[in-house]
Amino acid sequence: MAEKPEPGISNWYIRKSARDSAPVDLSGQVAVITGASGGVGRCTALLLAEAGAKVCLGARRLEQLQTVVEEIRAKGGQAIAVQTDVAKRAEVKNLVAQAEKELGPVDILVNNAALWYFTMMTSLHEDDWDRMVDVNCKGLLNGIGAVLTGMVARKKGHIVNISSDSGLKGFTGVSVYCGTKFFVEGVTQSMRQELAKHNVKVTTIQPGYVALDGPERPQKDKEAYELCSPPADMEVLQPENIASAVLYAVTQPSFVAVNQMLVQPVAQPL
Repeated sequence: MAEKPEPGISNWYIRKSARDSAPVDLSGQVAVITGASGGVGRCTALLLAEAGAKVCLGARRLEQLQTVVEEIRAKGGQAIAVQTDVAKRAEVKNLVAQAEKELGPVDILVNNAALWYFTMMTSLHEDDWDRMVDVNCKGLLNGIGAVLTGMVARKKGHIVNISSDSGLKGFTGVSVYCGTKFFVEGVTQSMRQELAKHNVKVTTIQPGYVALDGPERPQKDKEAYELCSPPADMEVLQPENIASAVLYAVTQPSFVAVNQMLVQPVAQPL
């Protein structure tokens, strides 16, 4: 006869995990990902689709979005693309409406779209400041506003906001970008408190230096660019490293909330 387990925390954990844990399987779930035409967004879309999610991809570059959709479909996944500028509320609402129409109710939103310019405050690149605020702050709110009513009504959902280590500490040369990511952190922390009673999870992922998978955006401010660029010998993160963090967060058991994850190169401790 097998020995009877001793009572205690470890046995409670085993029982609870066996009853309520979810496998690393997103079959039947619908995920909307912004900024999905490249980089972290593209890798996140591929990884969530590989885990079984039906994915709806939004970005301004429709041709690149279609390429990602084709990659997913070639592997047997379900995906659609909707051209979207996250700074335009109507376009984000359309993105979510198309996801619901073609794939089903949205379970996961990954607010990934972001814009950054290296700029010293004294350089007064005010148009660049405005665009960062439009995409990084208003775009975030537009995504949240498009999915929140449905998630609360269903008592189910997960919003993942891609923030930055620049949302935890200010750095010279990216003051406005840091400000937008501090905004992301503040909104997310407050939302988390409000939405827990509705069983809606909210996670921030805070990447450090991440390699770009395409041409770098031209920078007008050479001083800021040189201050903010990683050292040439630093091994920086790859987009798939951040995508893996997203997958980890959204595949935890229903009673587990991954509130935030700081992911940096080893050589870049905060």
